[in-house]
Amino acid sequence: MPEETTLSPALFLDRDGVINVDTNFLYKIEDVKWIEGIFSLATTATRLGYKMVVVTNQSGVARGHFTAEDVETLMDWMVAEFAAREVPLTAYYYCPFHPGHGDERYRREHEDRKPSPGMLLRGAREHALDLSQSVMIGDRCTDIGAANNGGLRQAFLIAGTETGPCSGSYIPVDKLAEVEQWLIANTPAQ
Repeated sequence: MPEETTLSPALFLDRDGVINVDTNFLYKIEDVKWIEGIFSLATTATRLGYKMVVVTNQSGVARGHFTAEDVETLMDWMVAEFAAREVPLTAYYYCPFHPGHGDERYRREHEDRKPSPGMLLRGAREHALDLSQSVMIGDRCTDIGAANNGGLRQAFLIAGTETGPCSGSYIPVDKLAEVEQWLIANTPAQ
């Protein structure tokens, strides 16, 4: 008989505005400023059995602000920073495409560009994730759209970046500590 695969819940994290302060097209390591509470949240999520996955639109590639290699260099550094704190990132995915900017390589819609759930679906396939038990934290309506379109259990929107409410289902929060407390209260014991 084939071995059954146990699916894990994931904590999907947008990057800019959730993990690090959004400095508008961040690509340099020296410009990274961590969001307050990110490592406490990561520690709690890891302890509760969540795999952490970064999903980020990076239209700065299409716009010519930086290269895909720049994104990967920064993300590899972030992976190492999380690992050094014993809170491993399972994976990261980024979408360099934009429908209105870039050359023919990057100027198009793509299933990975949030609010489409492509990056979440790929993460689920590649890392045995249970989307129905997973959570997303974002700072834009596109993050909420991706979470809702991907069938995630819960989405959180960091306040202060959108001028009005987003469509879809989510809980607005001011700080990552609020998400951390929600995970503690709403995750079954392992």
